[in-house]
Amino acid sequence: MLVTGANVHDIHGFKPLIEAIPPIRSRCGPRRRRPDKVRADKAYEAAELRRRGIASRIARKGVESKERLGRHRWKIERTISWLLGYRRLGVRYERRGDLFTAFLTLAAALICYKKLSRITT
Repeated sequence: MLVTGANVHDIHGFKPLIEAIPPIRSRCGPRRRRPDKVRADKAYEAAELRRRGIASRIARKGVESKERLGRHRWKIERTISWLLGYRRLGVRYERRGDLFTAFLTLAAALICYKKLSRITT
């Protein structure tokens, strides 16, 4: 997880975020060191992903419309909406990034707990 300031463009945090992906556990064989595919907005460049051997699903500027990504994008928007339901995450009051990350992790755990408890009952 990477926390940056609000005035930093997302593309500057994209490379460290891709580098921070932990090994992915699989049922058989060695652990994968990278995901199969990444979906992102037009603002991100696919060159970094190609260099790492990751397939990208990024609408190209001036060629493809962003509408085709909407099938998958709503899951991200929905999750962000759930996280913003916790008021402390809507506006960042903490000066230290580690505290904000802790609250973000706690909110994600609470969301997962609520979803899992709804499934089991």
